[in-house]
Amino acid sequence: MTDRYAVVGNPIAHSKSPLIHAEFALQTGQDLSYTALLAPLDGFSVTVNAFRAEGGKGLNVTVPFKQEAWKLATRLTERAQLAQAVNTLKFEDGEILGDNTDGAGLVRDITHNLGFKIQGKRILLMGAGGAARGVILPLLKEYPALFAIANRTPAKAHELAQLFLVHGDISSGEYDSLAGCHFDLIINATSSSLSDELPPLPAGVFSPRSLAYDMMYGKGLTPFLLFAQTHGAEQLADGLGMLVEQAAESFFLWRGVRPDTQSVMAKLKAL
Repeated sequence: MTDRYAVVGNPIAHSKSPLIHAEFALQTGQDLSYTALLAPLDGFSVTVNAFRAEGGKGLNVTVPFKQEAWKLATRLTERAQLAQAVNTLKFEDGEILGDNTDGAGLVRDITHNLGFKIQGKRILLMGAGGAARGVILPLLKEYPALFAIANRTPAKAHELAQLFLVHGDISSGEYDSLAGCHFDLIINATSSSLSDELPPLPAGVFSPRSLAYDMMYGKGLTPFLLFAQTHGAEQLADGLGMLVEQAAESFFLWRGVRPDTQSVMAKLKAL
């Protein structure tokens, strides 16, 4: 029997995950199928339980269900527990294991694919939602010199910082508080690029040789990356590499095999 996997979200038609996992399966000789599931906004758990009852082995979870997936899991990895957001579910031995591979994917893309060393650098993370939650612990484990979270609603940034303070020193606040500050790595974890908007970053926040990273991906530069390009960032990257790397981490969790990501990224960039 071919093992069944899927990505669940709303919307979901745009997802590149089925293509990515089909490539991984072909590359590693794994007998599996991977599809996209559109879940009603009020029907996430029903969709997951139906897929599981039909013999599904695991799911990737995307917007807007990552925190619902965290609540649905019966067992959590440390990174998923701290993030309070899950992007990977594994159904095994009557359990629902919840993991969050977003941060591992982001860190691998930055350090391995882009060749940017995080240790000793000053990091700014923009946003305090599910996307931000999933990447804080893996970033802190790279030992940055400074870690800051900025959000339009500063209370949310403060709340998120408190969750992770035991793992490293984190400052938090609104965008206005960044005036006069400089960062080596600025990561956009907000949804602003989806609506073609730009978070209210003050000018001068990019240090020399800095990297601007937008978790969103698509054709052309996002408003954030355009801003970064004209305000001193030396290196620009969108979230395509993170997408493939977090998928590889999920694939490894499910199958025990780590696929090569470079060929898949090249294929996606050529589309």
